[in-house]
Parts: sequence; structure tokens; C-alpha cells
Amino acid sequence: MIHRLLVFLLLAGGVFADMATGGKVPDFTLPSVDGKNVHLADFAGKTVVLEWTNPECPFVQKHYRDGDMQALQKEFTDKGVIWLSINSTNPQHPNYMTPAQADARARQMHVHATAVLQDADGRVGKVYGAKSTPHMFIIDPRGVLVYQGAIDNQPSPNGSPKQAKNYVRAALDEVLAGKPVSEATTKQYGCGVKYAD
Repeated sequence: MIHRLLVFLLLAGGVFADMATGGKVPDFTLPSVDGKNVHLADFAGKTVVLEWTNPECPFVQKHYRDGDMQALQKEFTDKGVIWLSINSTNPQHPNYMTPAQADARARQMHVHATAVLQDADGRVGKVYGAKSTPHMFIIDPRGVLVYQGAIDNQPSPNGSPKQAKNYVRAALDEVLAGKPVSEATTKQYGCGVKYAD
């Protein structure tokens, strides 16, 4: 009851929080760029990746430029993982894309996420403590946050992701093998999320 009340207050007030690795995650509903509402609760019993993204961010572009992020998405969605790409850019920011624009960009970039979601008021991003793009979260089938942080150990908008250690791949491999995640929290990097305030 207290957990639900806290989540409600955070969502209502737009307070910036930090999620605890090893704790249960709050449910949310967000619109996808194709006009459907997506509920996290619908994926109960599945492994879920939350990828905070902004297609205009150079750090994000590095991972999409040569298809590395798309390949990672496809590799794990083919194994039954749910991958939700979330954009919390506010509508007043120059990086904001309408749903139609975001959908067109995702198609152009051959994104293999299960869904591309918009969090224009930033409420979900703030509850999860998403600070950068990319900022990655992995939820196991029990609804527990088992990883949060950077996608890899190369905190630069340059270089090839292929030469980096991919924390997300390593964590997902462990989760799917029924093992605990050995590196559950890392320092995220990238562009700051473009929240309204």
C-alpha cells in the first residue's frame, strides 16, 4: 500500500526518484508511436528492457549508426525479451518528435524494439530515475529491477560499440540463464534527458 501510494505521489508530482536495484518496479502505461497504449503489467512473467532514448543525442546515434542497438534488440526480442524504447523529451524542446515523426524515424533506423513509447511529460522517466540517453533498465520475470545503468563501458559519442563491453547483453544472458546479474548497477552516460523542468 505504501509503495503504491509513493508511486502515485511521484507520478502526480513529477518528483525525480532513483529506483533501487533488487526492488520491485512500478507499473506504468505509455502511448506508443503507433497510437496504442502499452502497459508494463501486460508483460508480467517476461524479461523487460527499458531503453531511454533520444534519436537526436550523439551517444544514442553512436549505438544506432551501424546497427548495433538494433542488432541487440533483435537478438533478445527473438529470445522472448520485451524491449521498450522510451523517449521522455518534452514537447517544448527542439529534439521533441511527434508520434508520427518518431514512428517514421524508428522505421528509417530499422528499430527492433517491441514498442517505441513517448513519455512527453516525463513522469515515468522521473519515477525510474532515468537521467541520460541511453539509460538502460532490465526487469526480470518477477518484476524485479536486476540491472540499471550504462549500455556499455565506452562513455563516449565516438568509437565502435563492438569494441566495448556491453553490460546489457551480459546481464540479459545471465537473466535468461536463470543466474543473478553479476554487475547489476553501472554509471549511466549520455545526453541528459530533456525533461520539461
